[in-house]
Amino acid sequence: MSAELVLAIETSCDETAVAVADPFGRPLVSRIASQVKLHAPYGGVVPELASRNHSLDLRPLLESALAEAGISTSGIGIVAATSGPGLASSLLVGDTLAKAVAVGLGRPFYSINHMEGHLLSPFLHPYREIPPHVGLIVSGGHTLLIEVRGVGDYRLLGSTKDDAAGEAFDKVGKLLGLPYPGGPEIAKLAVAGRRDAHAFPRSMVHSGDLEFSFSGLKTSARVLLDRLGGVPTGEALADFCASFEEAIVDILVIKLLEACRRTGRRIAAISGGVSCNRRLRERAAAAVQGEGVELVLADPAYSTDNAAMIAFAAAARRRAGIGPSPLDGDINPNLRLA
Repeated sequence: MSAELVLAIETSCDETAVAVADPFGRPLVSRIASQVKLHAPYGGVVPELASRNHSLDLRPLLESALAEAGISTSGIGIVAATSGPGLASSLLVGDTLAKAVAVGLGRPFYSINHMEGHLLSPFLHPYREIPPHVGLIVSGGHTLLIEVRGVGDYRLLGSTKDDAAGEAFDKVGKLLGLPYPGGPEIAKLAVAGRRDAHAFPRSMVHSGDLEFSFSGLKTSARVLLDRLGGVPTGEALADFCASFEEAIVDILVIKLLEACRRTGRRIAAISGGVSCNRRLRERAAAAVQGEGVELVLADPAYSTDNAAMIAFAAAARRRAGIGPSPLDGDINPNLRLA
């Protein structure tokens, strides 16, 4: 069995990640070296710092992951790495090392789209075969609705025209003076707030399509802060966060259900870092009950950037009969999923 194990590397942004998985892509080891504290003083990811620390952390992380799995590199059957989208300098670090390992071992190499990793991750744990479904990817850099007709067969239904949902959370968190990343901090404060305290706009919910826009919501937040005379405190801050969070969740849930209606798909999956948001998970679960739609949520452990989802995508592609990637292929910071 060891000869069929998958080794995956993920370095698309600021998380250095390595995973070892079984032939079905089920993780045996998943390790992440986070750079959140490193970038926090800057309020966002600094590409040069990210790539430099990937270079420092990746080899020790790889060695510790293999040791934890109880194997050497000779026990690897497939090597995979994220090829995009992401920061070019960061992508190069993981892609280069993964290809070197593949060449050295004479193993097939799979170049994986980071968004495909997110898209398929709801079926990673608990493991199940990947069915046709509608996938909503919600992260700091992306908000996408995808129809999944099969592994490697994806149709873009809608995307954001400007800011992603996670980006809106983080930017407004910065306006509020909250620690980076701001999204989880807003969610914490929102628990104690009134969700109808402020009437934030629900952008594009009546647009007639499945596109998103969150820049207007961010602007609305800035205007409200000016009207309030600055950043509120105490209960007023909780009300602000709760109302803002509810607006984003409303938009996401409305569009997801509409995508299911239009495609006729009876399974909806949500993934990406923002899928960890408790309110989104609650609202989506309640909304699908009257629609005859099954909701599948990515396990929080595999929602933010990680290599386990890259291993899972590589294993799924191989099992679907999709061949390996050329070793002379390049990374693509703007790689599209569909």
